[in-house]
Amino acid sequence: MQGAYESRGFDGEDSGPDVVRRPRHPSLGRHPQSRSLQKQGAERLAQGLGWFSISLGLVEILAPRIVSRLIGGNGRYTNLIRLYGVRELLSGAAIFGDGARPTTAMWSRVAGDAVDLATLAAAGASPRTSRGGVAIAAASVLGVTALDVYCARRLSSSAKDGAAGIRMTRSVVINCAPHDLYAFWREFENFPRFMLHVKSVRTTGPGIVHWVVNGPAGTTVEWDARITRDVPNELIAWQSLEGAGIENHGVVRFEPRPGNRGTIVRVDLLYRPPAGAAGKLVATLFNESPEQQIYDDLHRFKQVVETGEVVRSDASPDGMGDVLQQPAQPSRRLHDAATSPDLGGTP
Repeated sequence: MQGAYESRGFDGEDSGPDVVRRPRHPSLGRHPQSRSLQKQGAERLAQGLGWFSISLGLVEILAPRIVSRLIGGNGRYTNLIRLYGVRELLSGAAIFGDGARPTTAMWSRVAGDAVDLATLAAAGASPRTSRGGVAIAAASVLGVTALDVYCARRLSSSAKDGAAGIRMTRSVVINCAPHDLYAFWREFENFPRFMLHVKSVRTTGPGIVHWVVNGPAGTTVEWDARITRDVPNELIAWQSLEGAGIENHGVVRFEPRPGNRGTIVRVDLLYRPPAGAAGKLVATLFNESPEQQIYDDLHRFKQVVETGEVVRSDASPDGMGDVLQQPAQPSRRLHDAATSPDLGGTP
């Protein structure tokens, strides 16, 4: 077997005149989920380097003479070491103050590393220093510099991806046939029943749908979208029209599982939030992250089509928004089994 898959565009068509084939194990940078893991890893690394900066800065400020001996300075240059300690503290504070993606702060650390290396090079040429200690210090700084450069480049790459658009894929398995799920989804007026942030969706013309959704801080956003491809029982693709409040396009697919074991509903979406990546951050601060919205909406969709209602936890009596919800209860089948005399239950 050839380990390959077809790369398809958002409209469900092949993305080019020929089918693009990729390795079974695509390279780390190309796969969307791998890019997401890279971004998360870079953000965690940045936090770790931030704590490293703060710790090193405190040591350099409080014990500069000890640091001087460790790096070959023989107890000298304490004022310079304290100054570098202050810089490390400011660098660490900048990383934590620069949000979830501290790209600028990380590049500032790289510049600081260059200053450190230049200082150590000058110290190595001085007869008043221990060249062995300076060499060990330089090797340590080079190692940290490599981490700083790697982290800064990953964060910069993520920032470029955010400016070009944010892509996400979510899926859910539903115990229904593809044609039933397609028919329910194709009635776009059903969306507010399971999409918590959607106020209304209505068809305004042939293949044109008007959306009204809730935004952060009680605002609303409206736009028109065009259905770009509609394959009954298989997929529905759309693209927002020019001037949309939220530029987006994507596709929902209904993929039958083998052995009539339900259907995989898969949503692949690319969008550009208001104000680019900054708009995504603002939405996240208001607990309205698009990634979480799609995840929650798909699971509410599953509940609606399987049970006819969105089941909420008894610990949340008010439910969520205007979506129809009912308290969590045992299914009728389980209740009948528990109360049947033939099964040893209590009638």
